Amino acid sequence: MRDEVRAFVIDQLADMNYDVEDVDDNTTLGPSGVDLESLALADLAVRVEDRYGLKFADDESEKLALMTVGEFTTMVADRVAANSDNA
Repeated sequence: MRDEVRAFVIDQLADMNYDVEDVDDNTTLGPSGVDLESLALADLAVRVEDRYGLKFADDESEKLALMTVGEFTTMVADRVAANSDNA
């Protein structure tokens, strides 16, 4: 599941016109990495929510900017797994 989520996130970043050539699990989503601004982070979060049926809390956007691609994909995969366990 994590690999699928990671591929989806990378595809969405590319679709949003971000350079993903050098993006790896250690690349941060925020200023020192992919450099997503708050609106782009919100866009990515909505795309992930729509694809995987998740909901991010409003106060999580700041945390997302500090996460690496690996941390974000692991968090999403864990939430998807938790949701399917509770379904």
